[in-house]
Amino acid sequence: MDRLNPGVSPTVKKTWTIRISGVVFIGAFLVLADRIPEEEDHRPSRRPERLVLTWAGDPATTQAATWRTSTAVKKAVAQIAESTDGPEFAKRAETLPAGTVPFKSDLGESHYHSIQFSNLKPETLYAYRVGDGFNWSEWNQFRTASNKAAPLSFVYFGDAQTDIFSMWSRVVRTGFTFAPNAKFLLHAGDLVNRGVRDAEWGEWHRAPGWLNGSIPLVPTPGNHEYGTEGGGRKLTDHWRTQFTLPENGVSGLEESCYWFDIQGVRVISLNSNEKLAEQAVWLDGVLEKNPNRWTVATFHHPVFSAAKNRDNPKLRELWQPVFDKHKVDLVLTGHDHTYARSNLMSGLSVRSEESGTVYVVSVSGPKMYQVDREPWMQRAGESTQLFQVVTIDGGRLRFESRTPTGLLYDAFELRKRTNKTNELVNIDVKSPERIGKNPTG
Repeated sequence: MDRLNPGVSPTVKKTWTIRISGVVFIGAFLVLADRIPEEEDHRPSRRPERLVLTWAGDPATTQAATWRTSTAVKKAVAQIAESTDGPEFAKRAETLPAGTVPFKSDLGESHYHSIQFSNLKPETLYAYRVGDGFNWSEWNQFRTASNKAAPLSFVYFGDAQTDIFSMWSRVVRTGFTFAPNAKFLLHAGDLVNRGVRDAEWGEWHRAPGWLNGSIPLVPTPGNHEYGTEGGGRKLTDHWRTQFTLPENGVSGLEESCYWFDIQGVRVISLNSNEKLAEQAVWLDGVLEKNPNRWTVATFHHPVFSAAKNRDNPKLRELWQPVFDKHKVDLVLTGHDHTYARSNLMSGLSVRSEESGTVYVVSVSGPKMYQVDREPWMQRAGESTQLFQVVTIDGGRLRFESRTPTGLLYDAFELRKRTNKTNELVNIDVKSPERIGKNPTG
């Protein structure tokens, strides 16, 4: 034993730490420590970064990619080939020009580049990379969707918003481990806290690592993606610069209000921040001509809020009758920083077998609020980071909500019935509801 430190082995010395104005003393060593300046931490270079996959066209035959570099890259290119078991695919890769736009954020200037690969084969694995012809990203892979109804899964995230790199990374990465073959990652708004801040977007891109360049994203904007850039309140310029999305929505809401079909599912993104009445008319038309067996809608503000002081009556008045009319299966939202899930709903806060719509509010980041328990809630939760895996196979949809530790927090199935509305089967979970767990506010 060490005579000077009873109970401490001579081979194990105590380490003490003192911090004074950014100077850290660890044991007998002096370490100069300070936060990396945002301009340095998120400075672009000639090397491609912030690479994301999205769709602007048919998921079976197209794939869009968007990325960022420094302004030194004036012209960008991409290479693509059908993937092979060995490296020979690279020799057969086709080189294609990408579009380039200048962008100025609060941290400085950069260039964003985008390309839409087209005339692809359905259900085919492709390898691709992006760059300037000399400085390249790694080779990434994606698989195109089927051009007909087929089983699929996707992962749904509520608000990431704050402490994104530090606290959200584990959620999105664990989500991938439970759905490694997910066709897309759906983000229900408030991806960041202040949409005008480039450092926050840098964290958001950094947190998933390589996932964003391999699994397409389906984002919908929240209120925190809106700011006062250039005067009035509007969607941040970051949005359309970094996401290449469909432009088939309401005029003026391009790439925030849109729809696409994938493997027998119609996916609809609505922008719940503005032009609600115009979108209700548009939505009715999109659903009137829907040939798919399943329909999933996403937007930020809930139809049924998890807190009394956060209700959205105007949105509910305008949009829920359209969901009821067309029997939309699943509505995925965020905003309330809690978890709440309905049974089958129709009308104003009424459980009903006549509609078949399930409404969900969820949160994936660490910012938490309280739940006000309401009769419409089948399951609720506070102070719990969550991701949701949705799997659709034929006439069944399975929904699982899990915590970052992998704990199953909520689960249900929707089952299609001939000439009837959906049957909802709630699945027993072992975990108790987490209510009153010291929300962070």
